[in-house]
Amino acid sequence: MPGYLFKFESIAIEGAAPLQIRSLLNNQQFFDLHGEAEALGISSAFWPLFGLLWPSGQHLAEAMALRPLREDESILEIGCGLGLASLVAHRKGALVTASDCHPLAAAFMLENLRLNDLPPLRYCHGNWATPNLAIPPSLRVPKVQGLFELIIGSDVLYERDDEAALPRFIERHAAPLSEVMIIDPNRGNRSAFSKRMSGMGYRLEETTLKSLPLALPYSGRLLYYRRD
Repeated sequence: MPGYLFKFESIAIEGAAPLQIRSLLNNQQFFDLHGEAEALGISSAFWPLFGLLWPSGQHLAEAMALRPLREDESILEIGCGLGLASLVAHRKGALVTASDCHPLAAAFMLENLRLNDLPPLRYCHGNWATPNLAIPPSLRVPKVQGLFELIIGSDVLYERDDEAALPRFIERHAAPLSEVMIIDPNRGNRSAFSKRMSGMGYRLEETTLKSLPLALPYSGRLLYYRRD
């Protein structure tokens, strides 16, 4: 994949075997040769963020490693980026759909599946901010469709959502009886999101998260919503 600088790491995850992950070397990269990211509304500043390892993503992967999963449980990861949590659940045999709006997320997912000797995983385009925006034909991936029993995401409350785009996206794709797990590094938009989730019938349980071993100090929460 020309135009990018990579690094390869073995990521330790409590409760699961390590994952071999290819990520971008740093956040000083922008390579949108065919204008696909621009067409999706992704600026040069936000372009590399999908391809970096983030503590919140590792915390979500750990949560999925420790959570019992039914063999037939349908799971959707939103804003998956490198998709650590999807890879963990997929390796455990769950029915996982990973989704993101970045044009390169699918290619990185494919490579990380290969690095871990895992079978194919369903990947879809998921853009809750502008769900009706056309996908560039060159991406060749379907949009997120259907209902899921568990929806997961990490650091997806990074901006104000006055139009409730994310809760509405979740509502479109959550089964009547469903759970939602969000890792939030205390961005400040948690209360508004939780209020909207409550209006959709979800009860909230919060767990304070500690820093990961060998990582920088971290402050965040696991937001667990359940609708019976």
